[in-house]
Amino acid sequence: MTQQNVVASKTKSRMNRDKTVAKKPPAAPGYIPIPSRVLKNLENNGGQRISAWVDSMRASSPTRVKSTSSLAEEHSSWILRHPSALDMFEQIMDASKGKQIVMFLDYDGTLSPIVDDPDRAFMSDSMRKTVRKLASCFPTAIVTGRCRDKVYNFVRLAELYYAGSHGMDIQGPTGDSKYNKDKGDGVLFQPASEFLPMIDEVYHQLVEKMKSIPGARVENNKFCVSVHFRCVDEKKWSELAQQVRSVLKEYPKLRLNQGRKVLEIRPSIKWDKGKALEFLLESLGFANCNDVFPVYIGDDKTDEDAFKKLRDRGQGFGILVSKFPKVTTASYSLQEPNEASIIWLISLFHLFLFHRIMCIKLKHALFIYLYSFICFMQVMDFLQRLVDWKQVSLRLRPRSRV
Repeated sequence: MTQQNVVASKTKSRMNRDKTVAKKPPAAPGYIPIPSRVLKNLENNGGQRISAWVDSMRASSPTRVKSTSSLAEEHSSWILRHPSALDMFEQIMDASKGKQIVMFLDYDGTLSPIVDDPDRAFMSDSMRKTVRKLASCFPTAIVTGRCRDKVYNFVRLAELYYAGSHGMDIQGPTGDSKYNKDKGDGVLFQPASEFLPMIDEVYHQLVEKMKSIPGARVENNKFCVSVHFRCVDEKKWSELAQQVRSVLKEYPKLRLNQGRKVLEIRPSIKWDKGKALEFLLESLGFANCNDVFPVYIGDDKTDEDAFKKLRDRGQGFGILVSKFPKVTTASYSLQEPNEASIIWLISLFHLFLFHRIMCIKLKHALFIYLYSFICFMQVMDFLQRLVDWKQVSLRLRPRSRV
């Protein structure tokens, strides 16, 4: 396959970077990242590799059986490297002063709870209201592995940017948005359009294969296929991996990725959530700007591409939503991944902008008041001088003789 140039334009020189994110943290003890080269080896080798593949599935979805003291020690160490975004919010906002904040949000596990049935990952009305307020203040995008149309039906906010299928299907706002002048229904970018027939074939084959595995669900996310094994007995994981591999080996132009209790088959192109973030920043006119402050909030392994992109840019930061320590390139964390905490964090951004606007208005009003006061004093001084001049004139006027 001819290598596609999926990035609209590449930055040829590095801009002056603001030191707003922490250094890359060391790996948290007890958690082993799964390098992409390992997954590739698992795809290309035979049945003897299935057990290793299952091991990688366990590693990406670990069971927590550690002692309380061990977990506490590990958690404390992790928090030092990835402090709470709520606790550090004031410092975060200090770093964003004078810059345009741009918000990027994952969907599953961030805006909606993780559920057994992916078709029932509904967004609450309170969360929708919060995201709507956020979008009225900052350019806001949802970047998800889901099919773009499906996540739009969950969210139902036309003023947002949507990047579905891990950024392989991007659409701008179709409703009123002060950040998008070209309102319409047009798709901004689809770098993997040629793979659609292939993805559809794989989806139908996997649906048939998974019928023999209780609890397995296959989801067509347009530019990728997701095989959910959250409800599959761990004893069946080996069979599931074998069935997925039997299909994948017939499609060398597709590759495997792993998330939390999910295997994802997607096109072998250099495109991910990090590339989608970069493309959206460029679409908004911030490709080579020093005064932009991107914020990405996500909870899964696929969000790491976006976290790493922000770290490489030296701008903004990533927030990992996770109750447990994980290897991550995010600068901050949200350790209570419940709806109330996420709503509160997003609301803080809205309140921060409101406070910033009020301060600007107050300064403007104070300036007008001071300017008016100075003008008033100048007028009074002029009138006083005029009165004094008239009095002097009257004294100097010669008196008429009778």
